[in-house]
Amino acid sequence: MAQRSREKKSNPFRLAFIDDKTHKHLVTFHFTRTTFFIAVVTVLVVLCAAIYSIIAFTPVRTFIPGYPDARSKRSAIQNAITIDSLENVIFRWELYSENLRRAVEGEEPLKIDSLIKATNRTNAENLDMAAIARQDSLLREHVKEEEQFGIADREHRNLPIEGLHFFTPLKGVVSQGYDQAMHPYIDITAPEGSVVKATLDGTVMFSGWSDEAGHTIQIQHEGDIVSIYKHNEKLLKKAGDRVTAGTPIAVVGNTGKLSTGEHLHFELWHKGQTVDPTLYIKF
Repeated sequence: MAQRSREKKSNPFRLAFIDDKTHKHLVTFHFTRTTFFIAVVTVLVVLCAAIYSIIAFTPVRTFIPGYPDARSKRSAIQNAITIDSLENVIFRWELYSENLRRAVEGEEPLKIDSLIKATNRTNAENLDMAAIARQDSLLREHVKEEEQFGIADREHRNLPIEGLHFFTPLKGVVSQGYDQAMHPYIDITAPEGSVVKATLDGTVMFSGWSDEAGHTIQIQHEGDIVSIYKHNEKLLKKAGDRVTAGTPIAVVGNTGKLSTGEHLHFELWHKGQTVDPTLYIKF
């Protein structure tokens, strides 16, 4: 009697799978409340760990609303650079307006020949013009560093590739995308006669003919960046020419043995490695 009571207490539940036709017991599970609770907790822990691993270590996390991917990070860097440049322009116009007011009222204008970036914009409105002039004399040596974010002055930039503003070399359709192993460049189709433009400031280091690539032009840019343009109908620049972003350098063509139609073969290299141009340029 005592043994039966102990067995009943230790295995109060049973889960059985029975064949509906033969009534044969296929599988039988004996469990208690404690083992059932442990099993449920174990399943939940394993399920949570699996979900966490999928979200933390796979690209699935990029689908979570608000999660910053590589494109949004580059966009944030570019927006920060643009905002900083606009703040400098606005502050310079404020100084210009003050000088114009002084000239109209017959006062001595401030001798400010460069852009001043105030170190504390919150208190800038409370400073008188004499204090601003004193700050100008102290910041005069740092103007070039502050203007590295200006759009017109690219010669003094020292930004990562994610922070650069690339000019679209050709507006068209990307007919074949980038593949690091099989196709480490992109092909862009465009109407015949379309103009190819330099994507960044730089110096033409090669401009000539290749049997496979046709009329080809290569440009060396700052930051160890090289851009290559192949299968052109005509080249507009020669080796050694200095070009700026957006400068016409060639005309789209169908030259070279490897060309199968009017298009631009575009390559972008950074520190000796090919990179996907579509990550930095909108075509």
